[in-house]
Amino acid sequence: MGAIRAFEAAARHGSFTKAATELGMTQAAISYQVKLLEDRVGAPLFLREPRRVVLSEIGKRLAPQISDAFQRLESAFGALRKTAEGVLSVTAVHTFATNWLVPRLGTFQMAHPDIAVRLDVSSRNIDFAREDFDVGIRGGLGAWPGLRAHRLIAGDFTPLCSPDLLARHGPLKGPADLLRLPILDGHDHWWRVWLEQAGIRDAVPDKASGLSLDVQAMLGTAAMAGQGVAMLMPAFFTAEITAGKLVQPFDLMASDGQSYWLVYPEERRNTPKIRAFRDWVLEEVRRSPAVVPASASRPSSPARP
Repeated sequence: MGAIRAFEAAARHGSFTKAATELGMTQAAISYQVKLLEDRVGAPLFLREPRRVVLSEIGKRLAPQISDAFQRLESAFGALRKTAEGVLSVTAVHTFATNWLVPRLGTFQMAHPDIAVRLDVSSRNIDFAREDFDVGIRGGLGAWPGLRAHRLIAGDFTPLCSPDLLARHGPLKGPADLLRLPILDGHDHWWRVWLEQAGIRDAVPDKASGLSLDVQAMLGTAAMAGQGVAMLMPAFFTAEITAGKLVQPFDLMASDGQSYWLVYPEERRNTPKIRAFRDWVLEEVRRSPAVVPASASRPSSPARP
């Protein structure tokens, strides 16, 4: 391929010297590569004349076909580059994608109409070296080898429920009163963490629901339907809290130290489409409104998908 490239450049310029300049080689190296190709073809491709080279008859027949082949290759790779630069592949955990990212993606598309977003929703941590994704949003502590990580949202959680459920079972005088309400996904370790931070240890709910939903978006839907109290991140349910569909009975927010992060391979940090998405999502996080609890009574493992 090196010999073919040297021949094509020399034929186009009609000069070994100009071909060498274009390809960053010496004139002697161009001459050597052309000689290799001539040996392969079995006939001279150039006629060496004083101070110049001209194509032989065989060279004249070969040069246009090789030039056309290189143009086709360049066009093919150019089309691939354009496609790759114009599509941003994002993988995100379910609730972040559904409740936070998707409602805001329109502003990214308006700001970057030349970039199409392909969104994959998955709770697993994908391998960027083996899978075709540009960026990911995942929960954890923010330390993944080979990945640049930007903290987006702290994984702070608290019980949320529907106002109707609270009206039927209230008033609640303290966090311990939650244990007599139907508890959704009571086996989740977030309940233990929150109750311990509320000063309640080894608690057993009176009406633990048999419903087990590992995705916050589903738990939130069940809670809004009045099926029980769910341990959720209010940051993902700001619209529902503002609209009064969910209420936060107590101000206490607990954490297991984990957060949600934007991640991408370190070596691709300056890729234009990744840089554009990173700058946009960090600005959106900065502009996101704080959650104001809408409560009825207020006494003074990896992040869930």
